[in-house]
Amino acid sequence: MNAHTLLAAQESGAAARQQQELVQFIERFTEQDGAQVTAIPGLTLFRTAQPSEPLHCLYEPALGLVVQGRKKVLLGEETYYYGPSQFLVVSVDLPVIGQVIDASPDVPFLSLRLDLDPKEISALLMELPAPAPSPQACPRCLSVSGLGDSLQDAVLRLLRLLDTPEDIPVLAPLVRREILYRLLRGEQCAQLRQIASSGTQGHRIGRAVNWLRQNFHQPLQIERLASEVNMSTSALHHHFKAMTAMSPLQFQKQLRLQEARRLMLVEALDAASAGGRVGYESPSQFSREYSRLFGAPPLRDIARLRQSA
Repeated sequence: MNAHTLLAAQESGAAARQQQELVQFIERFTEQDGAQVTAIPGLTLFRTAQPSEPLHCLYEPALGLVVQGRKKVLLGEETYYYGPSQFLVVSVDLPVIGQVIDASPDVPFLSLRLDLDPKEISALLMELPAPAPSPQACPRCLSVSGLGDSLQDAVLRLLRLLDTPEDIPVLAPLVRREILYRLLRGEQCAQLRQIASSGTQGHRIGRAVNWLRQNFHQPLQIERLASEVNMSTSALHHHFKAMTAMSPLQFQKQLRLQEARRLMLVEALDAASAGGRVGYESPSQFSREYSRLFGAPPLRDIARLRQSA
């Protein structure tokens, strides 16, 4: 074995040990299934001992890392899979369907989420050299990549702080900054730069997403939305779909239907009231679009959710 091969084997062994340590940390700090908010701001751990049903939810800007098991995420008509040694980055709020597809009581699904703050990214970008121009003007706002050794090491050091909570206020921000740096030096550079750099098309689409989140219950007027973000209607359509895999109207529809489902499930509203609350004037149209997205009419879907809870 030559020196190069020996070094590669040692690095591979070190990465495997770090991966196992990540598993051990999340197992230790998640004693039962579900999400566990940690003492580190923005860091949440997840554990489940069985595959899940498809879950309609809103992903906010974050780094998601699976350390054991596998997960599937649907964005529009696109499907993303990720598992150990892979991570997902979301750079704007996106309505998606997430599903744990590989988990068991003996080998539970384990993952973590670290929230990303565009303001932190913008501040760090000021200290980094501008990259070469990319032919892909508006990359997807969701991507899956392989986990490199440097990023894995930084994430592990962040988790280790859970054992020394007195160190978290001082050291956690430093490690978070390193994690952002690793992301900006990797495949996600263009994706994150777009939403954190003022004046770019991606930044304008990020503003359009925020506007839709705040006003999804109102009738969608594309001309007004385009004016809000200083874009032409054709540019808005083109770049919005390029980044989110959906048109603005499809995006709004998913936001509406997810909120209506929450209102019926959590606040016990009836279907007509929930549909009206999120902006539907026609109960029959609401029922049709709800059934198309969730696979069953509102009453039947909510009854099934309550029975399985």
